[in-house]
Amino acid sequence: MQLTIINNPDESRKERYEIARAVYAETAAVSLRAVEAMASMIANAAHARGCAPLEIVRDVQLFTSRNPASPRNKLWQVRADSSAFQMCLRVVQKMQNGLLGDWCCGATRFHHGCQIPDWATSCGYITEINDILFYL
Repeated sequence: MQLTIINNPDESRKERYEIARAVYAETAAVSLRAVEAMASMIANAAHARGCAPLEIVRDVQLFTSRNPASPRNKLWQVRADSSAFQMCLRVVQKMQNGLLGDWCCGATRFHHGCQIPDWATSCGYITEINDILFYL
């Protein structure tokens, strides 16, 4: 008897998990407010750039947690059954379904309070949520 591997054709689930891992890595899911703001920022940036949200979270310049040298990089390895990660998944699903409000006031960029990237001085600062600063 030969077994055949059946691949899940639902690519949106894989995308949802990758976006949720990015949200988790950048927010550590410290609060629902931070998770919702990060997911809204992703949606805003995707809309502004005319691309998919997955392209936004793959931007290493914006999502510095993707860099192996980043102290946040290890957060990408969060267990899928973690309650904090599950919260990120639910918020990302709302974002993908167009049911998430704009919790970051139109922001399309962000950085953590411990960093000041070069671009931050030329962009319009909007708000800060749990030590994450959001910009236009």
